[in-house]
Amino acid sequence: MKADTIVQISNRIKERRREKNITVQELADKANVSKGLISQIENSRTIPSLIVLIDIIKALGIDLNVFFKDIKTGSEQPIVLTKRKDEYVSFEKEDAIGFNYNRIFSQSINKGTVDIVLLELTVGSSRPMVQTEAFEYKYIIEGVADYHIANEVYTLHPGDSILFDGRVPHTPKNAGSSKLSMLVVYFFETGDN
Repeated sequence: MKADTIVQISNRIKERRREKNITVQELADKANVSKGLISQIENSRTIPSLIVLIDIIKALGIDLNVFFKDIKTGSEQPIVLTKRKDEYVSFEKEDAIGFNYNRIFSQSINKGTVDIVLLELTVGSSRPMVQTEAFEYKYIIEGVADYHIANEVYTLHPGDSILFDGRVPHTPKNAGSSKLSMLVVYFFETGDN
């Protein structure tokens, strides 16, 4: 399954859950899975088996045909993409306090997917070390970041950037006294040759 399709499915699950005003725990209970698994699926950190995905969609009370209706497979590639600020999609990640994510684009390109996100960290924000199945590029727009990658810390200021393999444990920390804002670009490879 292509990474952009996974992101679309993850986003759709989260959107439908929120529309129905169901907590992650309530959805997990209805689908007979763990809260952690729902959180990982919603944040594109894991791919559920087909049976689990169907159980989650049924637990949301949505017809399968309706759920998958407008999911794009990446076969239609527009020449120019535009996205207005009010069209950014806000989302959360598990165990992240004070991390505000806004998805700008998620697009299949050649043999991979690029996911572009604006990330803001409040003063005192926190998150444990995480791993993603993507290469990650970060560009600091505003504030100061201490980026923890494995056992190293990289201090970044506005205009600085960093690129690393997201499979290595990592997390940013707001090292300043005001908001930290960064552009994040995830590069997912499909593994198809």
